[in-house]
Amino acid sequence: MRIVSLIPSATEIVCALGLRQSLVGRSHECDFPVDVDGLPALTRARISLAGDSAAISRSMARALEDAVAIYEVDAPLLDSLRPDLIVTQDQCEVCAASLLQVEAALCARSGRDVAIVSLKPSSVAEAMDDIMRVGRAAGIDATPLVTQLRARMAETSAVTSARRPRLLYVEWIEPIMGPGLWTPELIAMAGAEPVGGVAGRHARWLTWDEVAAGDPDLVVIAPCGFDLARGIEESAALRRSPVWCNLRAVREGRVAVADGNAFFNRPGPRLAESLQILREVVSGSAGPHFGVNWRWLASV
Repeated sequence: MRIVSLIPSATEIVCALGLRQSLVGRSHECDFPVDVDGLPALTRARISLAGDSAAISRSMARALEDAVAIYEVDAPLLDSLRPDLIVTQDQCEVCAASLLQVEAALCARSGRDVAIVSLKPSSVAEAMDDIMRVGRAAGIDATPLVTQLRARMAETSAVTSARRPRLLYVEWIEPIMGPGLWTPELIAMAGAEPVGGVAGRHARWLTWDEVAAGDPDLVVIAPCGFDLARGIEESAALRRSPVWCNLRAVREGRVAVADGNAFFNRPGPRLAESLQILREVVSGSAGPHFGVNWRWLASV
């Protein structure tokens, strides 16, 4: 079987299922496992993703206002790879190439059946279901992988304490965005109360009045697509708000920055590690992810 993955979470799913050798193409954002970097990249961004989070937000807003697709699929390259299975997404038009774009890229093809699996999870359970779907489409039983992931997450969430601190997860910095979809669920599983987001619903922009009213005990900054170093750098923009400086978590030095590119925003196998990171933050313990995948902002 020849598989093309057009979203990072799907690439991680395919490889976790032991199908790395079947993967023949990827998106430009697929970077894990590291050896997928040598595969042909079938997508590119049509807008500049350089600059800070505010500049990126403005570029994306203009593209959406002009009804311009943010990503482009290389249809000739896709055709030349002759995939049997394409895994894409129908979740977010600013995150990756959409199902409609993939279908358009395939419309000129003839004489070859191509299966398309489109992922659109809104919860941890649906993310696990998507792993099962990818497995079925590829002829692999994903049950052992899903069982293992569920067991790891259950073990992590079993050690939470009775006290549940209020935790604000910052998915984007300018403008500030709270947690959405599966992230509030992960926060609750880690033993905290999510601020500014509801499990199963899309993340939304927050007003600073809402942030002030939430007055979180903990903050985790993990902007979508930003690694740890860039998240630390971008977090300086938050200090421009007087509300930010007066938050309890900020005053008490309980603000963490995490790798928002590798974790949280990819609904695949590494959701288990995302939960572990949140649990380390909530418990205040220096676990295996500390210093590698997350750090206290005050210690930087």
